[in-house]
Amino acid sequence: MTFTRSTTCMFILLSALGPRLLQAQAVTAEGIVERVNRVMSPASIYCRAKMTITTTSGETRTFVYDSWSKNHGEKNLIRYLEPVRSRDQATLMLNHADDIWMYFPRTGRVRKLATHARRQKMEGSDFSYEDMGSGDTFVDDFTPAIVREETMRDSLCWLIELTRKPDADISYSRCLMWVTKGSYVPLVIDYYPENDPQTAEKRLIQKRITLVSTYPTAMEMVMRNLGDNTETVMEILDISYDLDLPDSMFTERELKR
Repeated sequence: MTFTRSTTCMFILLSALGPRLLQAQAVTAEGIVERVNRVMSPASIYCRAKMTITTTSGETRTFVYDSWSKNHGEKNLIRYLEPVRSRDQATLMLNHADDIWMYFPRTGRVRKLATHARRQKMEGSDFSYEDMGSGDTFVDDFTPAIVREETMRDSLCWLIELTRKPDADISYSRCLMWVTKGSYVPLVIDYYPENDPQTAEKRLIQKRITLVSTYPTAMEMVMRNLGDNTETVMEILDISYDLDLPDSMFTERELKR
């Protein structure tokens, strides 16, 4: 076989591009969502956040809280700092928010919430307990598909459709997720309710993406209820990853400390 100069150049080019072509061919919806899950649910997290709720009347309420998460979101503890009336109130979520306890310092009592409480609004916000503590839900509870590639907020993204699995115990029938091709951060997620998979109920917008200890982190998250015209802004004031958190933190006894 005789190699011409053009044949040799083409061979060199294909050899150089080969790994990239194979990588491109290997991209799957499941792989993208796995990467998203690793970004959004690290092994352990501590953060201090400010949550500002805007009601339908335009009034605002603000909470500041500390939170700790372990086992990729399987265990979650939230302890409120502000306002004064909510100081030391705490919420414990276990088993990806299937089990929820609340501590009220005024009474000194811990109350376990009913199972359906995971779908309720956290402190009247547009985030449900399920949104805050469901951990691996995008991987475990949905079947993903790549719809197309498109630009969202000046970033090239995969548009991923997540369809709820038949046996999944989750509030949403499906989600649409715009995932950045560079960092695998979902810039926007649209949530569709159980009874209407065609009309989005809520939209999450992630802003001010910053690299913290190798984790691309949204320092601001905005959840909008598209039906009620309400909005909750969550701002990260401090955050740390990969901490050694003892299991004893995530117990009913710890809620009263």
